[in-house]
Amino acid sequence: MEAIRKQATKLREQVAKQQQAVLKQFGAGGYGGSDTVITDEAELHQHQKLEKLYISTRYGKHFQRDIVRGVEGYIVTGSKQVEIGTRFSEDSRKYGAENTCTSGNTLSKAALNYAHARAQMEKERGNLLKALGTQVAEPLRAMVMGAPLEDARHLAQRYDRMRQEAEAQAIEVAKRQAKVREMPGNSELAMKLESAETKLQDLKSNMAILGKEAAAAMAAVEAQQQRLTLQRLIAMVEAERAYHQRVLQVLDQLEGEMASERQRIEAPPTPSVENNMPPPPSYEEINGVYASQAQNGRTDSMGYFLGEVMHSYHGQSDVELTLSIGDYVVVRKVTNNGWAEGECKGKAGWFPYGYIERRDRVLASKIAEVF
Repeated sequence: MEAIRKQATKLREQVAKQQQAVLKQFGAGGYGGSDTVITDEAELHQHQKLEKLYISTRYGKHFQRDIVRGVEGYIVTGSKQVEIGTRFSEDSRKYGAENTCTSGNTLSKAALNYAHARAQMEKERGNLLKALGTQVAEPLRAMVMGAPLEDARHLAQRYDRMRQEAEAQAIEVAKRQAKVREMPGNSELAMKLESAETKLQDLKSNMAILGKEAAAAMAAVEAQQQRLTLQRLIAMVEAERAYHQRVLQVLDQLEGEMASERQRIEAPPTPSVENNMPPPPSYEEINGVYASQAQNGRTDSMGYFLGEVMHSYHGQSDVELTLSIGDYVVVRKVTNNGWAEGECKGKAGWFPYGYIERRDRVLASKIAEVF
């Protein structure tokens, strides 16, 4: 008899340790559970699946919240930049409109062009911020705070609490089984054991139903989280890409306007053909060689060389070449009255010598363009 009592005491201690371990694991709240008491394989698989879904949706919710927080911060700082840029644009416009510089209006034009471009860029930035708010932040915030996620999480938490209750009930059944073994034939202990076992079976049955409902709800929320978050990220990238493309177009146009104006004011004055400058010499082809005759019957020859056109020239007759800035000319003859004869883009003719500059080194691709 003494040996039986010692065995019963040892068994009760083991049960108490198991109960303490269960309470310690589940006392911190949240979701999760032990797999030591529930031995049904299907239920264990259901529990593990629901646990993964719970963790996945929790991380998904946190990521959505981080995106919302980041976008909102970007909108706040971006709105301040729009305010500063708009003020800058207005200051530039005011200078361009009111400047009374006596040496020209080049800077005034540049200021007006910049003011217009800056206003366009700030308008595009404002549109971007609006798009980020309506297309990214608001939909994600609605899902973070939405009922589907909370309802699914509540189902999962209810399932977890029921599972803890079932595990505690399993421990209670084990205790009562130990007492029945200690005192066989005790009808009261047997009735209590039967009642405890019935309650455990009911808990397991309800737990299986609730687990399926919770898993289905959590899986639906997870799929929605993944789909919506990806869509909003794509929308954010597309909005920023469109913004930068439009700003680049504005800047390209502004740079072109300013570069053209700078080239105009920094370029040396275009040489003009003087009114008293005689027309180009007569031009005729003899045995495939061009000859030109100056007024004094003499032509200065410098040998063939390449020249780069520095100022555009529009030919006034059929024997004159039309040149554009950047063209290259093979110069074959230079007269002593300001004219030169050569070939450009497959055509031969006369042009004012002062419109070109001699080049000793030229890229092969440029030479190919001459002929």
